[in-house]
Formats: sequence, C-alpha cells, structure tokens
Amino acid sequence: MELYLDSANLKEIEEGFKLGFLNGLTTTPTFMQREGITDIDGMIVKLSKIVPVLQIEALGDTAEDVVKEAHRQLKLGLDPKKTVFKIPVSLEGVRACKLLRNDGLLVNVHLVYTLQQAYMAMQAGATYVCPLVGRSQDQGYDTLALVKQCVDTVKNYGYDTKIMFSSVRYPEHVRNAIAAGAHTITVPLKVIKMLTENHLTTIGTDQFLQDTRLMTLTVGEALNGKNPVVSADTNVKDAIVKMTEFGFGAITVTNADKSIKGVFTDGDLRRLLQSGGEASLSKKLGDLTYNQSISIESSALLNDASSLFKKTNVDTILVTDGGKPVGMLDIQDLKA
Repeated sequence: MELYLDSANLKEIEEGFKLGFLNGLTTTPTFMQREGITDIDGMIVKLSKIVPVLQIEALGDTAEDVVKEAHRQLKLGLDPKKTVFKIPVSLEGVRACKLLRNDGLLVNVHLVYTLQQAYMAMQAGATYVCPLVGRSQDQGYDTLALVKQCVDTVKNYGYDTKIMFSSVRYPEHVRNAIAAGAHTITVPLKVIKMLTENHLTTIGTDQFLQDTRLMTLTVGEALNGKNPVVSADTNVKDAIVKMTEFGFGAITVTNADKSIKGVFTDGDLRRLLQSGGEASLSKKLGDLTYNQSISIESSALLNDASSLFKKTNVDTILVTDGGKPVGMLDIQDLKA
C-alpha cells in the first residue's frame, strides 16, 4: 500500500520525507490557504522538487477548463510522470479525467462519497479514486464499506485504478485501510508519527535499554561527578549541611591519611539524635562508631551494583577506586 503525506506545511513535509519511504505528497488549496500561502504556483514548483510524486488540484467549470489548468501547471516545470492532477468528481470532472488520461497524464478523482461516483471515475480511467473517509464518517456514513466496495470493483472488473484512502484522522484509519485492501493512503504527519507507537513496545524497549546499560556501563561512568567526602574532624551539624549541599543521604568520612573511616547516613543521624538529643550535633564524625561500609569499585559494572543494592537493601553505595572514595552511587543512577 502506497503511503502519501497529506499536508501543505513545508516544515512538516521536509520532516516527513526524511523518513525516506513516503511515496508522495497530496495537498489542497484549503491546506495552502490555512498555511498563509499566496503564491500557489511557486509553492507547487517548490514542492515538486522535494517529493517523489506530487498530487495537486486542477480546477475548472468545464472539462476543457480543467485540462487547460493542468497543462498550465505542467508548463511551470512539473514532471508529468511525477505529477497527479486531482479533480473533484462530477460529470465534467470524469470527462476531464478521460481527456487528461488520453494525454498520458496521471489523475486522482477525489471527493468521492458513493460507489457510483467511484465507478464513473474508474470507467474514465482514473489513476486514483479517492474516498474521503473521515469527512464521510462525520456525516454518519459507513465509508469503510465503501472503500472495500471500491477495492472489490477494481479487482472484479480489472480497472487500472488505485483506491486512495483519504481524510485520515487517527491511526485506526490506517489499520482500516490495510484491512480493506486499499492501494494507497494519504496521512497527516501527526498520524504518521503515531503509527509505530505502542505502550507495550515502549516498555519492552526501555527494558532492553536498561538491561544493556547495566551490562555495559561501569559504576564510575554512571557517577554524577559529586564526591561527598568530609574529614573525620567535621562535627555532625556541619555534616548535615554538607549532606544537603551534595544532595546525597550519606557522606564519606575520611581520616587524616585520606583512608575511609566510614559512611555517615541520614539514618545514622536520626538514630544519633534519638539517643543523644541536640548535644549530638557538636560531636565529631571521627568519634562515632561505623559499621563496615557497603562499597563497590568504580570499575565494576552497573549490573554488579544492581545486585548489591538488592542484597543490602540500601539506596546509596560508596564507590571507591583502589580503596579511595570517588563518589556515591544512588539507586536511581542505575536508570538512564
């Protein structure tokens, strides 16, 4: 099924065609008016140089007027093999379709709402027949059935016509078009962007990325650059200030020779205040007793750190390099 972009917004068009696999662009005078475009011919020429196939309107009161307008646009420098002239369905419209097809030009008969209209366009040799699904559904019509009927008509009678599913409002319309066997669909960029989205895919992708990160990134590479270290002669009150400055719930306490004495945590602070009250704030960190520090070498993989977090049930782990403190790894640092 061919995929066209439906737009007149130059930024959208440039973004959409970066995908590299869109078949072409459909646009309308209404789209151009909404974008504030006044030089329609200039815009048409510009677009023709950007997109593989350009579908543009050829309007007129009579078939001859439509044919004249199509040839006028071709003289702007358009490639007849890469330009499709869109004609609203009518008796004069299908007559114009036949005349243009006799000239070897490509035609899209659009604004189709009934199978009879589609049949007349097919009989006139239309390259594309274009039912407007969203707009028709707004009026309560079963346009999905119409699309399927048009596809079946092409198949049953051997018409050399592609059914284009248009007036797309949401991703479900694309699924409908595929299910109905439509040959072509033209879609706004905002809907195209939604076609690869699914929350289960997102969950799975995020898990793959997270697991890959754990297996390939070292602890040192995941550190945030802060090394919350204070000397053993720092008092508890000043240690609280340092913990706040560093943004960790723990700080590393070092001896005069830079060796690690222990890790002072916010849990240690609570227990200290509970047992000693406000007087505890003046104590030196070097005078406190510490349990063995939970630490990991900076060269270890995050996967090892993840296992250590689960085993010890802590939120912060001391990171060392050759026995010297180089930072703190928070459990949130395991995530990208």
